[in-house]
Amino acid sequence: MIRFEDVSVTYDGAAEPTVAGVDFEVPEGELVLLVGPSGVGKSTLLGAVSGLVPHFTGGTLRGRVTVAGRDTRTHKPRELADVVGTVGQDPLSHFVTDTVEDELAYGMESLGLPPDVMRRRVEETLDLLGLAALRDRPIATLSGGQQQRVAIGSVLTPHPGVLVLDEPTSALDPAAAEEVLAVLQRLVHDLGTTVLMAEHRLERVVQYADRVVLLPSPGAVPRIGAPAEVMAVSPVCPPVVELGRLAGWSPLPLTVRDARRRAGDLRTRLEGSTAPDTRRSTHDLHTRPEDSTAPDTRRSTHDLHTHPDDNTPPDTRRKADDLHTHPDDSTPPDAPSPVRTAAPPRPSPGRRRWLRAGPPATGAPTPHVAEVRSLAVRRGRVTALRGVDLTVSPGETIALMGRNGAGKSTLLSALVGLVEPSSGTVRVGGAVPHRTAPRDLVRRVGLVPQEPRDLLYADTVAAECAAADADAGAAPGTCRALVSDLLPGIADDTHPRDLSEGQRLTLALAVVLTARPPLLLLDEPTRGLDYAAKARLVSLLRGLAAEGHAIVLATHDVELAAELAHRVVLIAEGEVIADGPTAEVVVSSPSFAPQVTKILAPQRWLTVAEVRKALS
Repeated sequence: MIRFEDVSVTYDGAAEPTVAGVDFEVPEGELVLLVGPSGVGKSTLLGAVSGLVPHFTGGTLRGRVTVAGRDTRTHKPRELADVVGTVGQDPLSHFVTDTVEDELAYGMESLGLPPDVMRRRVEETLDLLGLAALRDRPIATLSGGQQQRVAIGSVLTPHPGVLVLDEPTSALDPAAAEEVLAVLQRLVHDLGTTVLMAEHRLERVVQYADRVVLLPSPGAVPRIGAPAEVMAVSPVCPPVVELGRLAGWSPLPLTVRDARRRAGDLRTRLEGSTAPDTRRSTHDLHTRPEDSTAPDTRRSTHDLHTHPDDNTPPDTRRKADDLHTHPDDSTPPDAPSPVRTAAPPRPSPGRRRWLRAGPPATGAPTPHVAEVRSLAVRRGRVTALRGVDLTVSPGETIALMGRNGAGKSTLLSALVGLVEPSSGTVRVGGAVPHRTAPRDLVRRVGLVPQEPRDLLYADTVAAECAAADADAGAAPGTCRALVSDLLPGIADDTHPRDLSEGQRLTLALAVVLTARPPLLLLDEPTRGLDYAAKARLVSLLRGLAAEGHAIVLATHDVELAAELAHRVVLIAEGEVIADGPTAEVVVSSPSFAPQVTKILAPQRWLTVAEVRKALS
């Protein structure tokens, strides 16, 4: 169905090809997974299948890509639309209409399908993806995960023979991701649909793949094989595979079920293993059971999180004086725009020592970086939040989790002043966010949005970093050093639009971190990041927490929460339903438990690093 024949792609101005020597075939009715570090060309290969590369992106494509016998060099994307359905990393760039139902019907209408067929397929897709309750909703009011499901549904309704999916589960909560992947598996097995997918969260998808194509580095010849075979040598792998490597299992397991069947001896070796719990920060008020709890190296930081949603209309993006805060998905376009300005005061060396050393001997209470009391927010006829209480203290890291549309974005927007409470109070650094001038608020909080483009306005990475240094009052080169630490290999003269989604996110994170705000808010910070980049991010955030910064993550990445967060706050239907230490909250949740926890239950281990440390 898809054939790559010695394909290489070189973009204009690039000295070396992004991909080279790609030669493989995807038969009809197979699901093939593209894996590899960020920036190795996975999105480029997907674009070559849909015809976007080179017809839309420019550059030079050598070799030949054929889809159902059509050469993509001579067939433009519109001439492949009846065969190929494409969902990119950014759902916003995909939408044409205003409402969910219209978007699902648009592709079929463009192909001239009869109205009765269109109606039947729309209803089927609404049910398949759990969108029936949202059929009449404006797309601009949906959460990021809901938008991603709509984008996937809009390419399913025309029934294309080939699906090209770039990070299709990146904005989905665990349950929604399982539903989408189950639908894809049904299409592959029952209808013979061919799926070519790139995904960094391999713990979600690798077990569904018929074959895996590993792109080890930019321009390197890919390695192709069965999932277990490729995972054995891949530099990127899910926790279940990493644990299998550590335990010496062969063949390597790809699912939690297979790993549990082999984990008996490993559980025996780990019985009685204990270690001091180093996850608590000097100001942490939470306690953890010490009996059989796995060793934990996470720093603690009470977290508030303000969070933009990925459905912000394009015309609401800020320009050069933008604060690194970002409107929620349902924020009106005329909402006041904070500005990117001077850095907050840095803690003195003495202050840093005090933060590390712990509270004064008198036991004085720790001041909160943020407080939310009895918060309620209404959006039209919908009560988005009700009765929410949350406190965030210095040196604590909190993961804000819950299903798509649960109210996380609204809470984060309230914390950054983008929505006004209907009742209750919100204070950040002693100020009321929605009544505080942006130039003052930026000294209290920094937000890394889910859509990094909302912060990036310069023409080159170097110019973006220089602007960030100036806005933050930091030494020249501070932002550029952060970019290099997080994701090496990004050239100074690269335009931000030419970066992969993960690279753009890294650049936006570096821009915000340049100011080192006391409260750092991140919305899906690992979206588009490979495991190595995620590890560098975790190391950086731990260092910030150790210096007393409060960090709040809105994330669906359960592995990130397990590795980094000291505290997890679960939100459902606008209410906080759980708030406690990470181990206690995620271990008891079948949806939010990480792979290691599921494999080694009933023992309370969260990460492979904890297991490795206990065995050493």
